[in-house]
Amino acid sequence: MAKLQYPFTLGVASGEPLSDGLILWTRLAPEPLNPARPGGMPDKATTVRWEIAEDEAFRKIVQSGTTPAQPDWAHSVHVRVAGLKPGAEYFYRFSAEGHVSRVGRTRTAPAAGSTAPVRFCFVSCQRYEHGHFTALRHLAAERPDLVLHLGDYIYEYGKPKNPGPGRWVRPLESADECTTLAGYRNRYARYKMDPDLQAAHAAAPWLAIPDDHEVRDNWAGALPGDGSGSAAFLKRRAAAFKAYYEHQPLRVRPSGASLQNYRRRPYGRVADFLLTDARQYRQGRDMLGPEQEKWLVDRLRGSTARWKVLAQAVFFSQRRFPLEPVSADAWDGFPDSRARVLAAAPDGLVVLSGDVHSAYACDVRANWADPASRALGAEFVGPSVTSMPGITDASKILDINAHIAFFDSRHGYVSCTAGPAEFRADYRAVAFVDRPGAPLTTIAGFEVRENRLHRTDL
Repeated sequence: MAKLQYPFTLGVASGEPLSDGLILWTRLAPEPLNPARPGGMPDKATTVRWEIAEDEAFRKIVQSGTTPAQPDWAHSVHVRVAGLKPGAEYFYRFSAEGHVSRVGRTRTAPAAGSTAPVRFCFVSCQRYEHGHFTALRHLAAERPDLVLHLGDYIYEYGKPKNPGPGRWVRPLESADECTTLAGYRNRYARYKMDPDLQAAHAAAPWLAIPDDHEVRDNWAGALPGDGSGSAAFLKRRAAAFKAYYEHQPLRVRPSGASLQNYRRRPYGRVADFLLTDARQYRQGRDMLGPEQEKWLVDRLRGSTARWKVLAQAVFFSQRRFPLEPVSADAWDGFPDSRARVLAAAPDGLVVLSGDVHSAYACDVRANWADPASRALGAEFVGPSVTSMPGITDASKILDINAHIAFFDSRHGYVSCTAGPAEFRADYRAVAFVDRPGAPLTTIAGFEVRENRLHRTDL
């Protein structure tokens, strides 16, 4: 039998950090885009060895073991490592069939009583065709404690037969929209071959939630978003969630068309990260569904952390447009759901969002139109990594939304520090995405004090 070619072409990743453990991920794929066999792997289990160490040279290996990479899960592995030190940096690697992966860096969450600041970055919306993921290379250089991905990790669209106006920098191989497990697997492989995305995964542990494009544009609940029926869509959703799990360092496997995305990840006494699912439980004008909403409200009210960080996919604050109605796909389309969440809002609420391909910073208020109304917290909306923005004129937004303090349509990410007394967010932007090598600049900075935004870079 021929020797297996280098199988770690999709990189390595870690995620779901707890104070004593985390998940290590890789997927064996010597031929990532092989149309006949997923990843070009034989249809049998392959043993993968993993190691985790206190140093990058692996002189102080603290744990190691083996795990089978199964063909049913596209030869992906999700190693649950426990028994680690809290708030500690580690390095990890994999080996299989005589090949060794690159080294990844990771970090556990701090101990329950820790007041150490948490440095993290958040990103969203990385459409492959729209440009290079240079922003992720810069993010990796920051070596944060944590990375949050707030959705649209892939885009399901096929290559347009007649491309209209737009930015088509890196065409896809396939003209087909992703609808099957094979299609989604191939799309993830194409994205994860990107060296900048691999660098960002190897630099820090990730917490990820899907938005709509991991399945289909504007899907909601059991409905695909195009007016068609739900039976075929649920089969498609099951395929999409399976492929999503196979390519992310997640703790929980999907069960058919369901995937448990909402969860709490505490970071000492400084931050509670509350990740919610803005798609799967929608019904009518209910954004979260009763079970998830109760879960969120209970944790907002019960949290004793300084910062309650609600990490979710879609625009949370009110956003008015000059000539258009509000976005029914965002929280503006679910005002009663938003009101119930805000009724439980404690001191120190920070909302993180993506989806809209532009950067915003918003004061979350009891009355959006009244600057003197009670301050409930702040929302930071991240720019896209590459996906093209729909709005580029700041005046169209800022002039009619008094609670929106900042807008910018450049590409990049947001770098944050949550400390025992302060929360800081710095917006990073790359100069271009149509070619590699763009420089990075910080275009705005904010602190949250007394539940209000304060600009720090002016």
